[in-house]
Amino acid sequence: MSVFEANEILNILPHRYPFMLVDRIIELEDGKRIVGIKNLTFNELFFQGHFPGRPVMPGVLQMEAMAQVAGILLNKMFGGEGKISFFAAIDNARFRRPVVPGDQLRMEINIVNAKPRLSKVNAKAFVDGKLVSEADLMFSSAG
Repeated sequence: MSVFEANEILNILPHRYPFMLVDRIIELEDGKRIVGIKNLTFNELFFQGHFPGRPVMPGVLQMEAMAQVAGILLNKMFGGEGKISFFAAIDNARFRRPVVPGDQLRMEINIVNAKPRLSKVNAKAFVDGKLVSEADLMFSSAG
């Protein structure tokens, strides 16, 4: 069961195609955690050049996708729909397995510390129940 579909996500995040990396939010615990989904198809622009003949989702885009899911939770917490946050830090990033066309990226975000101007989350991404990437992400809000 979806908590937020794509059209609702567009009202919360400022990102747009081709940089919207969240298709659906399936779980939300206000102030605590959120789970989002990105369905990856061969039509993703980044697969065309990364890498021809062996398409792999870039790790930096996995971090960005997890950041967008975190942004939904933080914007809902602080009433900042459409507000822009910037990376302040990415710590302990690990990439465990390639993410390829046809995969469904399940991103689980847990709040570590959340304040309106500076927040930190623990982010993990899974494909078929297997951990593919993880990091501690810190955000600074604009304005």
